[in-house]
Order: sequence, then C-alpha cells, then structure tokens
Amino acid sequence: MYQLDLPWMLALLPLPLLVWWLLAAYRESSASVRLPFFHEIADAAGLEPSQGAVVPRRNWLQWLLAPLAWALVVLALARPQFVEPPLERVLPARDLLLALDLSQSMDSNDFRSPSGARETRVRAVQQVVREFVAQRKGDRIGLVVFGEAPYPLAPFTMDHELVITLIDGVLPGMAGPRTALGDALGLAIKMFDESKAQQKVLIALTDGNDTASKMPPARAAEIARDRGVVVHTVGIGDANATGEDKVDLETLRTVASTTGGTFHFGGDQKQLQEIYAALDKITPENQKVLSWRPKIELFMWPLGAAVGLVLGYHVLMLLYTMWRRLWRGLHASKGTSPAAATTTERSA
Repeated sequence: MYQLDLPWMLALLPLPLLVWWLLAAYRESSASVRLPFFHEIADAAGLEPSQGAVVPRRNWLQWLLAPLAWALVVLALARPQFVEPPLERVLPARDLLLALDLSQSMDSNDFRSPSGARETRVRAVQQVVREFVAQRKGDRIGLVVFGEAPYPLAPFTMDHELVITLIDGVLPGMAGPRTALGDALGLAIKMFDESKAQQKVLIALTDGNDTASKMPPARAAEIARDRGVVVHTVGIGDANATGEDKVDLETLRTVASTTGGTFHFGGDQKQLQEIYAALDKITPENQKVLSWRPKIELFMWPLGAAVGLVLGYHVLMLLYTMWRRLWRGLHASKGTSPAAATTTERSA
C-alpha cells in the first residue's frame, strides 16, 4: 500500500495563494518614457527587453506549470512511501547455558544405560544432553565445561549443531581432575552479562564435590539470583562416596533454591533422561516475534517531476526565444522586419 509519512505537510499547498493575497506586490518608481506601442517598436527594431527590465506579462504555460510544480514539491515533502507486506522475525526469548562437569571422575564406568549395560558417566551425559539441545530450537545455547577451572566452550548461539558437536568431543579430565562448581557458576554469570534475553537459565551438571573453587557455590548462587539467572542443578554419581567422587547434594540444593531453580539427582541414564524432560517443561520454549513492514521511500519521484517541469519550461522558452531570433534574422536578411511587413500589408 501507499502512504504519506508526513501528511500534514499537505497543508502547505495554499501557501503561495496566502503569500500572494497577504503580501503587497513589489513596486518600483523610475523615470521612463511611456509608449503605448512599445512592443511594436521593439519588434520593428529587432530588440528584446534588457536583463533586469520588468516584464509583468506571463504566458499560459507558467500559470499551468507553476501550481503543478509546487504541488509536486509539497507532495515530496510529505514523504510518500510504499509499505510492503509485514515481515516477521522470531527471536529467542531465552539464553540457556549448560555447565558440564568434566573432572576425572566423569570417566567412571558406573552409569547404567536403559538396557542395563554399564557406561561411563560422560558418555551417558553426552547422549542425554545432545537430545536436550536438539529440542531447544527456540533458544540460544551456550556451553561451559569445568573441572579444576571453568572454560567457555561455546558462546550463546542458535547454531545448535555446533553445540552438539562440541558436546560429543569433550573428554573427562580435559578441564582438570578436580571440581570447581563455584567458579563455573561465576563464569556463567559473566557470560550472561551481555545477554538481553527475557529469561536466563543455567543448567549445571556435576558428579563431584567442590574442591577447587575460589568462590563458594553458595555465594555464586546469590550473585546469580541478584542478576536474574535461574540455576537448575543436576547431580550424578554416588552420594555415599568420599573425597572427589562424592556428590554434595546439599550444596546443589542450596544453589538451586537460592536462584529459584530446581534440583535433580540422576542415578542412571533413565533417571537422567527424566530429569532433562522435566527441565524441558520447566523452561518452555517462549519465543518473541518481531513484526515490521519495510518501507520504500518515493519522495524522489514527485521531486524529480517538479524539477523536470521547471527545467523543461526553461528549455522550451529558450528554444522559443532562439526560434524567434532566427525568424527575425531571416526577415531582416530580406530587408523587412516583421512589424514593417505587417504595416505594409495594412496599408495595402
């Protein structure tokens, strides 16, 4: 559809009439000799009024083109536009960050698959997290891995295939043998600093006790809460173990409750799948749709038409003047002027 972005500019259309009506005409007094037959004398002598002379007479083309050119200029000032059909863009309303524990204990072969076979903890986590990421089509997903220190493996991205590829390539112990959950939470909070998403969700998965963090997990949870980051914690492993292999369930519960998240414990792969299914319901896909209509500016067309009319008029007048001079020159070469020829015809 077509529209005017500034339709109130059309109020300028009667402006020339108001100026003509309200302002007095310019007048100048000068000594002169008045001749009622000035044009006949000028034509007989082959003369034209000199530059700066007052020639008040206007031709019919000026009366026609001047209002039309003004109307086109005012139309250009009103900014005509062609508005195209609306376009919609779907934006993620959530930034989802996965924090995976890759301490050496993740290589323990004590996790049971749905078929009952034993497999390493990291292999079970990879399979379940891969499926979880594949289902989060409307979210930007980032990846942090931690062991003795946390490392950002993938920034927030809609390229979920990249995230899945990185998850498939992780190895136990690649971030160090110990566990630094508190520092991993701190790094995750920093990654959320530049996020403008409505929801900021962190899912932290660990199988060990925090033995390497410089920041206590409880303090990191308070900072996450103050910055609007919801932390869901998932614990795997043996809660009755000691040392590095022990899962500190109480700390995971505290972190989750402080930030408004949930705590889950997975003893085998089936339970782990149920945990991520529950998380998928807790953090539903909530997309933000932006709609706008592209606009194409058309002001150059009426403006160009107005300029074309003015230039065309002046070119036409220039050609007309040249033609008159040529016509007079032809008659002058024959020894008679147009006015003289007219007088001779009348005498005859």
